[in-house]
Amino acid sequence: MTITIGIVVFVILFFGSYFYTNITYDTKLIKKLYKAGFMEKQVTLADGTVLNYGEGPDNGKQALLLIHGQAVTWEDYAKVLPALAEHFHVYAVDCHGHGESSMNPEKYKAQLMGEDFKWFIEHVIQESVIVSGHSSGGLLTAWLAANAPEHMKGIIIEDAPFFSTKPGRRETTYVWIDGFNMYHEFTQQNEENDYFAYYLKRSYWKNVFGEKLWNRFAKDALFYKRKHAHKPAKVWYLPPAINRIWETITYPYDRCFGETFYTYSWFDGFDEEETLSQIDCPTVFIKASTKYDKNGTMLAALSEEDTERVIELIGGSKRMNIKSGHDVHYDHPKAFIKIVLDFAKEL
Repeated sequence: MTITIGIVVFVILFFGSYFYTNITYDTKLIKKLYKAGFMEKQVTLADGTVLNYGEGPDNGKQALLLIHGQAVTWEDYAKVLPALAEHFHVYAVDCHGHGESSMNPEKYKAQLMGEDFKWFIEHVIQESVIVSGHSSGGLLTAWLAANAPEHMKGIIIEDAPFFSTKPGRRETTYVWIDGFNMYHEFTQQNEENDYFAYYLKRSYWKNVFGEKLWNRFAKDALFYKRKHAHKPAKVWYLPPAINRIWETITYPYDRCFGETFYTYSWFDGFDEEETLSQIDCPTVFIKASTKYDKNGTMLAALSEEDTERVIELIGGSKRMNIKSGHDVHYDHPKAFIKIVLDFAKEL
C-alpha cells in the first residue's frame, strides 16, 4: 500500500512539474535575466524612432551588442544573457517592428535599420563593440561591419539567411511557405481577420503532426491566445520546443516587417555580396544544420553552398558548425556562449 501511494505521488509530482514547466519556461528565463542585473530601456532618435533594448550591468568590460531575428524580441537571448553579462557589458536591442521598438513600416529596410543601430552604438554604447546577430539580425550585423567598421571589434553572424531570400530561391524555403507568403495571402482575403487563426489552419506544421493532432493543438493554442491577448500563446501539455511555434506567431511583432521580405524591399540598397566583401574585421559565422523535407523544402536559413559563398566573400572569416535548429543561442546556449567567449579572447 505504501509503495502504491509513493508511486502515485511520484507520478503526480512528475507530471505536475512537466506541465508547470510547459507554461512557465519563458517567464523563468526572464526572471533570471533580470536577477542578473538586466534593465529594459528606451532611446529616441531625432526622427522619433524609439529603440527598445535590454542592458546588462555596467561592469566596465567589453561591449557586446546582440541583434535578434524576426518575430521575437531582445529577450529571446534570455538563456545566454546572464552568463554573457559576467564577461561583457551587454546590450540587446529590439529591432524595428518588434517588441517595444517603433513599428513604422517606412523604417523596415536593412539600410535604414543599420543606420539607426550605428547611431545606437555611437550615442548609447559609445565605444567599439562586438556585434552578434541572429538570422535577419545577422544580415544587419554584416551591414554594420561593412558600413561602420570604425566601431567594430569583431562580429558573430548566427545562421543568417544570405542569398536564400532572393526571388527564385525563397519559394522553396520553410520561412517563405510558413511565413512571408502565408502573411501576404492573409492580406489578400477578408474572410478571416485574425492572423493567428488563419495561420493555424494552414501552417506547414499541420502536415508534420497530422491534421487530427494539429487541429487539437491549434484549438487549444487559439483558446489560450484569446484568453491572454497580450501574451505569447502556450499549450499546457506541450513542451517548450513545440510551444515556441506559437510564440513566434504571437510575439509583439509588426507583420508588415515580414511583408518587406515578400516584396524584397527590405533589401533596397543592401547588396549581400558587396556587403560581405567589404567586411574587414574578425568574423565568425555560426552555421546550424541544413535539412530538407521530402518535397525539397529547405528547413534552414541557408544552404551549404550559400555558407561557403559567405565564407569566401568575408576574407579570413571562421566557420563554426553546430548541429542545431535555426536558433543556436536558444537550442544550444552553452555552445553559443563558448563561441562568443572564445572569439572575444582571440581578438
